[in-house]
Amino acid sequence: MSKPSDATLVIIPTYNERENLPLITGRVRTATPEVDILVVDDASPDGTGELADEIAAADPRIHVLHRNGKGGLCGAYVEGFRWGLERDYRVLCEMDADGSHAPEQLHLLLDQIDDGAELVIGSRYINGGKVINWPKQRWLLSKGGNIYISLALGAGLSDMTAGYRAYRRELIEALDLDELSNAGYIFQVDLAWRAVREGFDVREVPITFTEREIGESKLDGSFVKDSLAQVTAWGVAHRREQLSAVLEEVKKEIEFRRRQRRRNS
Repeated sequence: MSKPSDATLVIIPTYNERENLPLITGRVRTATPEVDILVVDDASPDGTGELADEIAAADPRIHVLHRNGKGGLCGAYVEGFRWGLERDYRVLCEMDADGSHAPEQLHLLLDQIDDGAELVIGSRYINGGKVINWPKQRWLLSKGGNIYISLALGAGLSDMTAGYRAYRRELIEALDLDELSNAGYIFQVDLAWRAVREGFDVREVPITFTEREIGESKLDGSFVKDSLAQVTAWGVAHRREQLSAVLEEVKKEIEFRRRQRRRNS
């Protein structure tokens, strides 16, 4: 009997990852030889795209999608999702090119997908999860930010900013990809938040996140302020919706009791 994970596509966005690309693709092919890989390159000036073409030419399970310029991580994943949906993949995964997401742990995500989950997040902040080679200040910022996000949205997840994920195609098909926030890395929160609100089965599994050893991080510190401001706005709007729904139910109950009293009088 076939499983959803039998048709899995791992999407790896790249921008100036020439040194890391052969390492990450090799590790994926060794750890999970049954999955396909899609490298989405944003016209890397260091030749990552050309190298990706060479790697793909030697391996039929590796594919390359070239974009015209540096369009951001969200845009790369959205185009990768669409590419995968058009080719009937049943599971679409996100994975960083820099080795911070261990391909050797991909099976943890896929096992949960096969168990019925519709979104599985590789979490740094549940029991068993950990971060290697991060300065204490950065860990505190990330951990604290995720605590705030969880409290603001009430989503019940510990690591909504995490970028190591596996989605069933049905979840991706149900979301409007054009509406995803593109404010830095906040789209990861946006995707998880939409999935929770739509009632999908969202789970977390513990993973080990290792800071990149080759190249420089693309993360701009300014995203923290902008992201938390957006999350606050979402949280306030959500609480207003909840309050409005409660008040509407109270109103209906009051009106029902009034009608009952009139009939009984």
